[in-house]
Amino acid sequence: MNRFTTALSGAIVAAASFTSGAQAQEFINVLTGGTSGVYYPLGAGLANIYGEKIEGVRTQVQSTKASVENLNLLQEGRGEIAFALGDSVDAAWQGVEEAGFPAKLDQLRGIAAIYPNYIQVVASEESGITDFEGLKGRSLSVGAPASGTELNARAIFGAMGMSYDDLGKTEYLPFAESVELIKNRQLDGTLQSAGLGVASIRDLSSALPITVVAIPASVAETLGAPYIAATIPANTYDGQTEDVPTVAVSNYLVSHAGVSDDTAYAMTKLLFENLDTLEAAHQAAAQIDMKKALDGMPIPLHPGAERYYREQGLLQ
Repeated sequence: MNRFTTALSGAIVAAASFTSGAQAQEFINVLTGGTSGVYYPLGAGLANIYGEKIEGVRTQVQSTKASVENLNLLQEGRGEIAFALGDSVDAAWQGVEEAGFPAKLDQLRGIAAIYPNYIQVVASEESGITDFEGLKGRSLSVGAPASGTELNARAIFGAMGMSYDDLGKTEYLPFAESVELIKNRQLDGTLQSAGLGVASIRDLSSALPITVVAIPASVAETLGAPYIAATIPANTYDGQTEDVPTVAVSNYLVSHAGVSDDTAYAMTKLLFENLDTLEAAHQAAAQIDMKKALDGMPIPLHPGAERYYREQGLLQ
């Protein structure tokens, strides 16, 4: 299998409608996540936009295990822009070994805060799980090993006074694989950290009755920033007739110091000038707001992104 996964036939394009100063044949690899998550379709949308509108640039989309892998790849210069969860970005900058970062990732540079990830715990209705405590003794997938989702899961279990030891079985699987096991009655539930309306849970809810399990607001208070109390609105998924409380954490677009200022400027500018196109790729993009782009940024801004925000009056 090739290292890079191409999302759409138009994702590898070179055009000349945006004068960014980028060098001819410059390459932008967009690091995303699993194909059934939110990072991947948004990354494919960004790759199309950049390929069409940054002069002399070729783009590709890479499907990864998401936040932790993406940040390590950026540090090695093996991607130009990546999606990552805020707590993972902070841990990477601090060099938190148990989070998957044996040393500080000092090359990381911020592009923008984008949309929040909602921690979504979903169980099959027939499992009988109705609340978080009900996960005890049951089987749950907590995301790919050392992924941003799995780091979220560990934090939330801790805040609830629980651990994976309380589960009957812990699986470390990507979103789509988790859903397939639930459909086949080999797994009771899945914890997924993603934008609202993530394809994997939509798929599951269309296949069998589900219960969206609440996470109390007190968990956000216990964990503190970057976690906040949030709500999964009624009817986000088939059969979900009521609002469900949960917690959320911001996602960020991140680059690295080796990316040219002009390219980082163009990537930032085109992100905010093409939100309608990104929303067509996934509804989570509707929550991207330039006025919130600097909120909670845990790493230094890339100078190219900083230039854009100064032009927009967000920085003095």
